[in-house]
Amino acid sequence: MGRLRQEVEPGSVGLDPKSLARLDEHFAHLVDDGRLPGYLVSVARHGRVAHLTTYGHRDRAAGLPVETDTIWRIYSMTKPVTSVAALILVEEGRLALDDPVSRYIPAFAEPRVYESGSGSETVTRPAQQPVLVRHLMTHTSGLTFGFYHSHPVDALYRDAGLENSVPSGADLARTCDVYASLPLQFEPGTQWNYSVASNVLGRVIEVVSDQPLDEFFTERLFGPLGMTDAGFRVTPEQAARLSELYGETDDGGITPIPGLPLHGRPRFLSGSGGMAATAHDYHRFMEFLRRRGELDGTRLLSPESIGTMTTNHLPGNADLRSFGSAPHRLPGNAGVGFGLGVSVVIDPEATETPSSRGTFGWSGVATTTFWVDPARDLTVQFMTQVRPTSSNAVFPELRRLVHEAVVA
Repeated sequence: MGRLRQEVEPGSVGLDPKSLARLDEHFAHLVDDGRLPGYLVSVARHGRVAHLTTYGHRDRAAGLPVETDTIWRIYSMTKPVTSVAALILVEEGRLALDDPVSRYIPAFAEPRVYESGSGSETVTRPAQQPVLVRHLMTHTSGLTFGFYHSHPVDALYRDAGLENSVPSGADLARTCDVYASLPLQFEPGTQWNYSVASNVLGRVIEVVSDQPLDEFFTERLFGPLGMTDAGFRVTPEQAARLSELYGETDDGGITPIPGLPLHGRPRFLSGSGGMAATAHDYHRFMEFLRRRGELDGTRLLSPESIGTMTTNHLPGNADLRSFGSAPHRLPGNAGVGFGLGVSVVIDPEATETPSSRGTFGWSGVATTTFWVDPARDLTVQFMTQVRPTSSNAVFPELRRLVHEAVVA
C-alpha cells in the first residue's frame, strides 16, 4: 500500500498558495452542496508534490472520509496504461504500430465499413485497408461505443449486447470477436471516434505476450513502477478503501450507483476502462510519463517512445473537433489532438481552458482526470467518483484554477 504525500511547500516550486486555497474552496463548495461526495487533488512541480488535498467522503452513507490511500475506479484513465503496455512490446520488437490487428485477432481479417441503412437493412462494403494497431491506439479504427445513439452502427452494437461494451458473461477474447463481426463506422484512419479500441488493444497485448492482461500489467508495469494498489480487482484487504460510486440526479444531487465489479477477478479484463488505483499509484504513472519512460532508476520505455505517445497523430496535425466523428465535433475539442492513448494540446489559444502546447493526459467517466504539462513541468490529478449525466463541468474549472496557481 502506498500513500501520496506532500513533499514541498508550493512557493518553493513556483506555485501560489492563495490560488491553491481558492482551488480547494471551489471543490469543497461542490462537496458541501451535495454535487460531489468528496475528492482528492494533487499538483506536483518538478516531480515533487506541492499541493495535496482530500475533502469529503469516499462513502457518504457510512461516513467514511476520502483519504490519501482511497482506491478509485479510474475507468478510461486505464487507456494510457494500456498504450504504455503495448509500447513495451513495440520496443521489444514483438509488435509494430503498423501491424494489422488481424495478425493477432483473426476475426478482424476482413473488416467491412458502413455505407447506408440501419438494422437488418444496413449496407456495408469491404474496407479498403486493414485496421492497424496504431488505429486502435489513436481511436481512428472505425470502432465505436453502443451508448452514443448517434450513428446506425452504434445501434448495431446495442443489438449485439454491447450497450456496456461487453456481452453478458463474455471474456476479452470473445468480446473482441463480437466487435470484429460488426461493421466499422468509417474507413480506418479517416476519422477520430472514441471507442472500444483500447479493449481490442488489450487483447492484442494478451496474444503477443501470451499472458492475461492483468498479469502483464502487474509484472511489466505495476510492479516495476511501484503502483502497489493498481489493478483490475480489489482484494478483501483493500475493499474498505474503495470509494463508493455515485451518479448525478435530475435535481443536481448525487446517488449511489453500481460500479465496476471489482470484488474478485473479473472475467472481462478491460484495457479501455477496467482499472482501479490510488492517487499514489497514478502519481507514479504520471511521473513515469513526465520523466519520459523512467522512474526511480527503472526505465520501461525510451524517451523516443514517450515522445511518440505524446505527439499528435491525427493527419495534418488536425484537432479532435475537425477530425472527430459527429459526437466529438465540440468546441471543447478545438486545439486538442490525440497521440497514442492520450490527448495532446496542439493549439493552446484554440482551447477553451488555459493550457500549454504539448500538455497531454486523459480522463475517466467517474470524473477522474490527469494531465502532464511538460512546458510547466507540472503533473496534476483529480479523483472523485461521480458519473455525470452530461458533459463534465469540473475539468475546465480545475484547469483554470491550477494554471492560475503557476506564478513562476
